[in-house]
Amino acid sequence: MNIENTLIHALGIKITELEKGKVVATMPVDDRTRQPFGLLHGGASVALAETVASIGAFELVDKETESVAGLEINANHVRGKREGMVTAVATVLHQGRTTMVWDIKIVDEEEKLICVSRCTMAVIKKK
Repeated sequence: MNIENTLIHALGIKITELEKGKVVATMPVDDRTRQPFGLLHGGASVALAETVASIGAFELVDKETESVAGLEINANHVRGKREGMVTAVATVLHQGRTTMVWDIKIVDEEEKLICVSRCTMAVIKKK
């Protein structure tokens, strides 16, 4: 997967673990990912959440005949963060024929919950 010139690259997201049904990634809290008031931007957290869900979903489909796309995402931002690193852990909750539902928890270095998200992925048949 080539991530150059993508949002993944721009935000400094790094995939650290990839297995069937689970993806772990890190993202720095720095000038790229903070909002003007100095806190981790909620949109950056959502981008991280959808990234891990999308990569995880893609690993579960037949890459020759299927692809995936985000269908819906929600997020609760439960704690602010000003600097350091956050880690997202995505696990599949439902793997259906046409949709998947992923649970994503984003935590800080001390495992404190920063954001919790749920992402529904569409499984699309290639033409």
